[in-house]
Amino acid sequence: MAESTVTLNNGVEMPRLGYGTIGQTGEQIVENVAFALNNGYDLIDTANRYGNEEEVGRGLKLSGRPRESYFLETKLGPTLYSSQGAVEGTLKRLGVEYIDIMILHHPVNDYISGYRMLERACREGKIRAIGLSNFPQEKVDQVLAECDIPPAIMQVEGHPYYPAENAAFCREKGIAIQCWYPLGHGSQELLRDPVILGVGEKYGKTAAQIVLRWHIQMGFCPVPGSRSKGHIRENSEIFDFALSAEDMERIGSINRHEPFYKVTPESLKRLAETKCNFEE
Repeated sequence: MAESTVTLNNGVEMPRLGYGTIGQTGEQIVENVAFALNNGYDLIDTANRYGNEEEVGRGLKLSGRPRESYFLETKLGPTLYSSQGAVEGTLKRLGVEYIDIMILHHPVNDYISGYRMLERACREGKIRAIGLSNFPQEKVDQVLAECDIPPAIMQVEGHPYYPAENAAFCREKGIAIQCWYPLGHGSQELLRDPVILGVGEKYGKTAAQIVLRWHIQMGFCPVPGSRSKGHIRENSEIFDFALSAEDMERIGSINRHEPFYKVTPESLKRLAETKCNFEE
């Protein structure tokens, strides 16, 4: 189905479905990245803060796929927003010559300097697109007003219990919405919801496949992660069916209008101060 990709506001084609690598390190993520790239995924998502970019880079090579055949996404850590050479260091850890999209991980510290760093890297051909993660509307508006290249994506929490409502404004600004924890913030509650299970029975699909298919039809770009190769493969099998309008409405009825992750002054302070594992 043509809906497997989205054209970003700068013309770059991005796969809608990605494989998320948060919480995995060592040989496990090396193998899983390679497995994902050979089992239905064309986008790999990582971050400076995940502490696994070197292993992800090894997984990219292990996959055997040529660099131009997959889409690589990573995030600039907040403690590096004013660090010259941060993009080059990221390229070195990943073992690649360019990154398809690099985003600011959190709206803390001097994010305008961080964004301008990404703009320079984009002009130099080191990254192909720029994005944001977890930014509220007022800070997105500041980036749009003070910087030259508009963000191409916003990565936020999104799932049927909370369909990225804090990022709804992005659509009118031409910013694609990408969702972390698309299956419900690591909780089994969503995947055991009677509505989701009922829809799954109708289509002969798992709860996870139903939720990820819902994302695609909502226009979102989900980035599920899993340590299980079976689940990795299963999560990619969502482009061979479509949910009816009635079933989309049924899933929409379970919206709780509240995210799992709550932003607090304490959490923002922690995000601003916590260094990446490679920083001295």
